[in-house]
Amino acid sequence: MEFLHTPFLTQPLWLWLSFLAIVALLLALDLGVLHRDEHEIGVRESLWLSAGYIGVALIFGAWVWHQLGAQPGLEYFTGYLIEKSLSMDNVFVIALIFGFFAVPRQYQHRVLFWGILGVIVLRALLIGLGAALVSQYSWVLYFFGAFLVLTGIKMLWMRDHQTDLARNPLLKFLRRHMRVTDGLHGRDFFVRQPHPASGKAVLWATPLFLALCMVELADLVFAVDSVPAIFAITTDPFIVYTSNIFAVLGLRALYFALAAMIHRFAYLKYALALVLVFIGGKIFLVNIVGKMPPVISLSVTAALIAGGVLVSLWKTRGQAPQERAPREKLPQEQAREGTPRPARQS
Repeated sequence: MEFLHTPFLTQPLWLWLSFLAIVALLLALDLGVLHRDEHEIGVRESLWLSAGYIGVALIFGAWVWHQLGAQPGLEYFTGYLIEKSLSMDNVFVIALIFGFFAVPRQYQHRVLFWGILGVIVLRALLIGLGAALVSQYSWVLYFFGAFLVLTGIKMLWMRDHQTDLARNPLLKFLRRHMRVTDGLHGRDFFVRQPHPASGKAVLWATPLFLALCMVELADLVFAVDSVPAIFAITTDPFIVYTSNIFAVLGLRALYFALAAMIHRFAYLKYALALVLVFIGGKIFLVNIVGKMPPVISLSVTAALIAGGVLVSLWKTRGQAPQERAPREKLPQEQAREGTPRPARQS
């Protein structure tokens, strides 16, 4: 079994296979056991499920610490905390997407679950590309650092924005090039229906599939910030990828609890902005003060995020949840209101 000890992206192959086996087991348990039936996930179930994912992620981090040493272990926990925190904004966007397409709560877990499979592939491609660039061109790290600092400064001054999903280029492209049903068809992403011209049964996408595509796009956009941030902590692809995936898995599980109280974290973005500035600036300080110990990076990151959470909870106490973005109206609702029915691809 010597091939299991063959180095693959800086780490033995058996470490990668062990991680993938854990993720596959978690997903099989999630879909095959805990959510075999379509049901609405409440806050209590969401919290318990998230606690389970966080527990597995922490145990895996302890295992990394034991196998690879203290520094990789600290880098894993730092990357996990950063990804978990930066993905908080993603929860708000996902809630907007579900509201826009009027996806019932009992089908939202299905979209998030299949979205995870896309995340596993997309993050692997992005991190593999980033690792290749860093290994070949050391100056890429300085580019990542400058990007993070500028992004953090922009976040500090950026006001809350409303996402106009109806004008999203991807959604427009899908509607132009796919046959899309007027309404949902239960849990199905695709259904067979008669073609309006020929009457022959053909494959149609449902709005649930469009919601899945938009969720994947949102993750890709947020990965542009989070992946460089973790590369600024460590260039080990194993640490970067595993911390990313475990953080995303746990956040998707926590979505149903966070979506109801995302308005309570209104000031967290300022803490996240400072985290990005700190991590990006750390790259440029290496040549001046030397490499910063991982424990300091983890401590500063944790302190900033904890401060942002506490300030948010204090400032927003007693506030009511914000209204969701208007959902996409069904044809029968448009008819009642006298609005024109949108043209569908034939």
